[in-house]
Amino acid sequence: MTSSSGSPIMRAPSHAKKGEIIEVRSLIRSPESTGFQKNKQGRIIPAHFIQTVTVTFNGKPVSHFDLGTAISKDPYLAFRMKAEKSGSLKMVWKDNKGGRWSATAHITVT
Repeated sequence: MTSSSGSPIMRAPSHAKKGEIIEVRSLIRSPESTGFQKNKQGRIIPAHFIQTVTVTFNGKPVSHFDLGTAISKDPYLAFRMKAEKSGSLKMVWKDNKGGRWSATAHITVT
């Protein structure tokens, strides 16, 4: 992990009614360099970007995002899911340099 990446934020409701559609929002700090930009000295800035985001609920896959260099700095993702039972929602971000970050939220369904 480098100092220029990480600090993921995930927002999901802590409570939901059974069958309710909830929105999950996330943001991660990341430079999202394509590997084609140059710094002030004219040297290529190495590619550095979030490559995958995996979402699980109670350990079971919910969604998987494959990202690339076309994503903006500090990528924001949002998706909806149906709340059927209580449990833990986990998001894991991985970058092309081996960095890995995660965030977890507990959702209580009534």
